[in-house]
Amino acid sequence: MTADRRGVRGGGAGRVGGAVRSVGRALHFPVTGAARGIRRATHAHGAGESGLGKLIELHAVNGAGDVMITVALASTVFFSVPTAEARGRVALYLAITMAPFTVLAPVIGPLLDRLPHGRRAAMAGAMLARALLALVISGAVASGSLELYPAALGVLVASKAYGVVRSAVVPRLLPPRFSLVKANSRVTLAGLLATGVAAPVAAGLHKVGDPWPLYGAFVIFVGGTLLSFSLPPKVDSARGEGVALLAADEQHLHGPRRKAQAKRPGLRTVGPAVIHALGANAALRCLSGFLIFFLAFLLREHPLTGESAAVSLGIVGVAAGVGNALGTAVGAWLKSRAPEIIIVTVVAVVLGAAIVAALFFGAFLVACLAAVAGFAQALAKLALDALIQRDVPELVRTSAFARSETLLQMAWVFGGAVGIVLPLNGTVGLLIGAVFVAVGWLTTLKGLLASARHGGHARPRVA
Repeated sequence: MTADRRGVRGGGAGRVGGAVRSVGRALHFPVTGAARGIRRATHAHGAGESGLGKLIELHAVNGAGDVMITVALASTVFFSVPTAEARGRVALYLAITMAPFTVLAPVIGPLLDRLPHGRRAAMAGAMLARALLALVISGAVASGSLELYPAALGVLVASKAYGVVRSAVVPRLLPPRFSLVKANSRVTLAGLLATGVAAPVAAGLHKVGDPWPLYGAFVIFVGGTLLSFSLPPKVDSARGEGVALLAADEQHLHGPRRKAQAKRPGLRTVGPAVIHALGANAALRCLSGFLIFFLAFLLREHPLTGESAAVSLGIVGVAAGVGNALGTAVGAWLKSRAPEIIIVTVVAVVLGAAIVAALFFGAFLVACLAAVAGFAQALAKLALDALIQRDVPELVRTSAFARSETLLQMAWVFGGAVGIVLPLNGTVGLLIGAVFVAVGWLTTLKGLLASARHGGHARPRVA
């Protein structure tokens, strides 16, 4: 009798425990199921075995953390004051942060070239630096102190250092029969998706209080610091690597250093097609920086028809993000087919879109221009990656990626500086943006078409 009762009680307790476990699994499934799905996507087609999947996840963390800081800074520098004062604040922000950054950015790539054996540590350091600086900025936001500006500069430099190292790491983690274009498109798309998810979360945290997005950034970047060390040890290897020169051929090397450089057998030029493609990409990156700053103030003062300033900026931002994601997806689909033709075509399309948007300025055309510019920037960058993979010897490929990304960042800074000083006239502003694109297109058109006709068979020569 007693044993039967114990069995009944035990059976009841077991049923209750089973029910609790079932409820627990049901509650955890949305999180664990999503995590498993993300892991399967990032580790597909050999990316898990090569370590590329870890880098994809790390770049997603990087994008989420960066957007948290961006939302916090935008709410402090841009949205909290009237337009005229906001232009002054953003101009001050550019002067204090971007001006030194333009001096430091070209130095970052060469410095990291000298530290190839510590790439995981460099990425972790860039993550940890931004985590700590997010806390510094949160204190500056609360007190209104000038610590905000040097801390923001530090965030920019750390973000740039991460980007340079990431560009150098990707070729080291390619799975078998996996193109560099496909790998970069996966990494970029992961960052875009993470940014899209984190942006509304950051906006929600901002509703709680100004410093809260920065606290979120701190947590994210600490996680990124730990994740950096999970990358395979081979990313720290510099075996067989040299330093790339961003010159079309050896005739561009002048001065007393030429003979000394020629003695180094590993020092090669990157080839004319890469240089022309880099110029076209710089024009698109310049337009991107210009549109971000110019439209931010223009739409704040003159919102899209029937919409508030915040909604207008949101529409343009979403359009640019969707265009960027589509460009990345199309680039992965096209792989490395005719990269010169892709660049020439997308830059011409952007030029046409900018001219039409300027002449018939309106809400729909502005959103279309943002989408087209985002699409073209992503697709042209992947085409540049394909050219670097095709024309640059593996010996200096990682260095070429690092240095080209530095130059593209400089072009973005220049475009943003022009965008902030222009009068808020939509037609005039977009025509100036079209001029940027036209200059880049016309100066690279002949060289890219010539390279396409020759099929890219001309190899870089030893300097």
